Amino acid sequence: MHHFRLLAACALSAFAASPALAQQGQSMTTAAPAEAPGLTFERVFASPSLNGPAPRAVKLSPDGRYLTLLRNRADDRERYDLWGFDRQTSQWKMLVDSLSLSSGRTLSEAEKMQRERQRIGDLKGIVSYEWAADGKSVLVPVDGDLFLAGLDGSVRKVEGTVGGELTPKLGPKGSNIAYVRDRRLWAGPVTGSARPITPEEPNADVHWGEAEFVAQEEMSRFSGFWWSPDETRIAVERFDESMVGVVTRTAIGADDTRTYQQRYPAAGTPNAEVSLWIMGPDGSNRVEVDLGANKDIYLARVDWAPDGKALYVQRMNREQTVLDMLKVDPATVKSSVLFTEKAAPRHWIDLSDSYRFLADGSLVWWSQRDGFGHLYRLRKGRWTQLTKGDWVVTGLVGVDEKAGRVFFTGTKDDVLAPQVYALDLAMPGRITRLTEPGWVNAASMDRSGKTLMVTRSSDAQPPQSYIADSNGKRLAWIEENRVEGAHPYAPYLASHRPAQFGTIPAADGTPLHYMMITPPLEPGRRYPVFTYHYGGPTAQVVTKGFQGALAQAIVDKGYIYFAIDNRGSENRGVKFASAIHHAMGSVEVEDQRAGALWLKQQPFVDPERISTFGWSYGGYMTIKMLQADPGVYAAGIAVAPVTKWQLYDTTYTERYLGDPGKLPEVYEKANALADTRRISDPLLIIHGIADDNVVFENASAIIAKMQGEAVPFEMMLYPGYTHRISGPKVSQHLYETIFRFLDRNGAGSGK
Repeated sequence: MHHFRLLAACALSAFAASPALAQQGQSMTTAAPAEAPGLTFERVFASPSLNGPAPRAVKLSPDGRYLTLLRNRADDRERYDLWGFDRQTSQWKMLVDSLSLSSGRTLSEAEKMQRERQRIGDLKGIVSYEWAADGKSVLVPVDGDLFLAGLDGSVRKVEGTVGGELTPKLGPKGSNIAYVRDRRLWAGPVTGSARPITPEEPNADVHWGEAEFVAQEEMSRFSGFWWSPDETRIAVERFDESMVGVVTRTAIGADDTRTYQQRYPAAGTPNAEVSLWIMGPDGSNRVEVDLGANKDIYLARVDWAPDGKALYVQRMNREQTVLDMLKVDPATVKSSVLFTEKAAPRHWIDLSDSYRFLADGSLVWWSQRDGFGHLYRLRKGRWTQLTKGDWVVTGLVGVDEKAGRVFFTGTKDDVLAPQVYALDLAMPGRITRLTEPGWVNAASMDRSGKTLMVTRSSDAQPPQSYIADSNGKRLAWIEENRVEGAHPYAPYLASHRPAQFGTIPAADGTPLHYMMITPPLEPGRRYPVFTYHYGGPTAQVVTKGFQGALAQAIVDKGYIYFAIDNRGSENRGVKFASAIHHAMGSVEVEDQRAGALWLKQQPFVDPERISTFGWSYGGYMTIKMLQADPGVYAAGIAVAPVTKWQLYDTTYTERYLGDPGKLPEVYEKANALADTRRISDPLLIIHGIADDNVVFENASAIIAKMQGEAVPFEMMLYPGYTHRISGPKVSQHLYETIFRFLDRNGAGSGK
């Protein structure tokens, strides 16, 4: 499920000019003139982005000389080109101009859906790239075509490609390339033509080399093939989805209507049958990996050992309570269980990419086995806990195997502002913080664990990025993004309102973190409140990072902007999250109510004008909140809401609610359709008619039911749009629609 933040639609930033990397120095936000213009929704979603320049997909070349990134254009925030910085000459240059290579070809439906799964469906130009092992060229897909771009400026199309190739990957040694086309895996030498190395299946529902729908949508696994380190073998997924139910998705557009028969595994129905095979790079010696007798499993992760002598496979049961790490002998394809991870009672397995197989045969592994997400090391059959405490490791960043150091992000100092830390494998109890308190930090690292790439933001500072050494010392800015001069947000800085933070107790006393932004408060005046919630699992809304221009535009309209993280949300440990186990739409609603009741007690809040807004799970929450507490909210907006969990996919829904065939009462209580008669406050339902994630039947179900009950509501539908309703004018239209609705129903500011 998409974890939409309110500001997600305007989070893609334009990369402005091309400054050389600055020398180390202190970032400062300068004051704007005393008079600043108010922010409009038109400006929030226009180009260039008010977030300023922010790079995507920052990488270092294999030899560490070049830093590359995707930079979008000031005049088109959605189009990205590939840029490179030579660390020896301190010179930037555009390596690949996406417009010069653009064929204008319309992406295939498979390509579009894959981009939707990756949350990049609105981007154009170059959306991904991969360095060749020799560091002399980069593999670049553009409009479905594949190109190899040399650092010398040469660009050539990969031989034998015809367009529409999916998930292209170079081999680790750089000799071979593989990609998916026409449901088959193709592979061959980079200097020649690839050919299909998997069988041609007569059944159109059988795919080789692809990740099935739920792997992409709910497990963040987008690949279906894995090269061995020496390129002598390749592990390939095969899935058969002929047993999966069909959803007829009607993409009603402005000019035409198209229907798609989409295989969609709804909760309680069959998943695709998945198998794993190992073969030579030419398809020879193809043998099936032993994944066990039970076919109703999830193929969660696949990794080769650094020396290629073993293939590690994470196998998870359908209930998502048990994960086995299988060790597979690639010669015999026989598997054994290296270890088993079990979920806590009334909890589930949270899949993670925070693990690393090391050259010495040990494994650094993220687990919630002590109630919080922490790092462990498995070495020679023995486990050592590397981090511990009532806080969580949010990501494994890198490992310097030679120095024996592990780098990670976590909430050790502040749950609202994750930091980057390092520890010594020999003395894991000594943890060193490498970043500055008060900033929200994320990081990546080169494979050797020597160079950090840090992205950070704070209340009045949009995201900055820099490279640092392994001690956290900033070596150079990738993009300082200082809010001054020609920065797009500089004219609005004088009216920027700071976020305030605090806690409110839940019904059981659990502290719930909130964030609030107010206009300049005038004595005796009461203000309307616009509350934003997501409410569902795996998401954290309240942080000390930059809240974005959209929140400021809402405050400029005279609203207080408010958000609270209810039980069930991320980064507070197993007990906090498991409150929603088999109970969606319960404690989240209670906790949001606690926030609303707290607001009503504040002397600067108009208690009769507190509205609530949510998207996806948040849209579902809006409906449940209005049903549970008539009169508490002045109005509610539900964008792309789930209304009947039996319509949502297996992996996400069953993880939290179980099997609807075995627990019908759980689903009946969690669904948002039974109590629609209780809705007495103004409700606006918004949905993209072509939504392939929360399918449109969710909206039509509640629309039809409320119409049949004569319960009043309003709606706005977006023809041709999926779960991601976005674009410069469409986003403007969406938010202007929302605030006209609030004004019309007495919940607005009138601005």
